[in-house]
Amino acid sequence: MPSQVTAFAVFFASIFTGNILLTNYLGMCSFLAVSKEMKTSLGLGAAVTFVLTVTTPLNWLVYQYLLIPFNLEYLRFIVFIIVIAAFVQLTEMTLERYSEPLYQSLGIFLPLITVNCAILGASLFMVIREYTFMTSLLFGLGSGIGWLLAIVAMSGIRAKLRTAKIPPALEGPGISLIIAGFMAMAFMGFSGMIAVS
Repeated sequence: MPSQVTAFAVFFASIFTGNILLTNYLGMCSFLAVSKEMKTSLGLGAAVTFVLTVTTPLNWLVYQYLLIPFNLEYLRFIVFIIVIAAFVQLTEMTLERYSEPLYQSLGIFLPLITVNCAILGASLFMVIREYTFMTSLLFGLGSGIGWLLAIVAMSGIRAKLRTAKIPPALEGPGISLIIAGFMAMAFMGFSGMIAVS
């Protein structure tokens, strides 16, 4: 990783210019399915942010201090998924105990955070880009905030669309994908401000 790319630059870029959802299209299934209601979008976005913030640096530690010393780098996919699954289970149990309505509204999408490609993708990007521990922590937090920002924006737009006249052929997934494309183009407007390679 170039030395001029600071941890703050990675954090900012992971929210805007390198938004894991709108730039890499990772985590689209739950993004499109859950963004119908604002409360559910906020809840899932907060859960994804929590899991990304914790698992990305934790996977960095596992990779640096367990997999590399024992030449087990080829097991990173399995090990990263195990770490992610453990934290998703913790998040699920916490929501079930302290926020039953949110737990019920998230439904099947809460356990599916385990296989949310955005979360695994963040850990893999962290390895490929050779981030430090602090950079990995800020990258995970920024990716979560970016994902939360995108799903909340989509939820707000979809709420406005309920009163709009939409051609029947575009109702449902059609208009949602078009909106996601426009949102991705809007986030691309930040490109060139900070580049992360």
